[in-house]
Amino acid sequence: MPKPSCLTDYVLICMRDGEWWTFWKLQRVIEEKVRKYGEPSISAAIRNLSKPEYREKYGFDKYSDVYEKKRIYPIQKGYVYRITPKQLDYYR
Repeated sequence: MPKPSCLTDYVLICMRDGEWWTFWKLQRVIEEKVRKYGEPSISAAIRNLSKPEYREKYGFDKYSDVYEKKRIYPIQKGYVYRITPKQLDYYR
């Protein structure tokens, strides 16, 4: 992957490990490396991964879900996200 040029690049760099990530963990890791971004920006970057231009940029399959999302239990506040294993196969 070329040098990251946008927040979506940084989100993918974090999430390409296939592990579950929260907004807060992404925010903390990206802040340590680059600068601070708010939850709305990180949320938008995660959604960007599904857009056609980013699917093409990152080599993702055009028709499959790019990421999985599930609610954090028992807290009930927030979600965790990860790149689907199928997309990771395309990405690698």
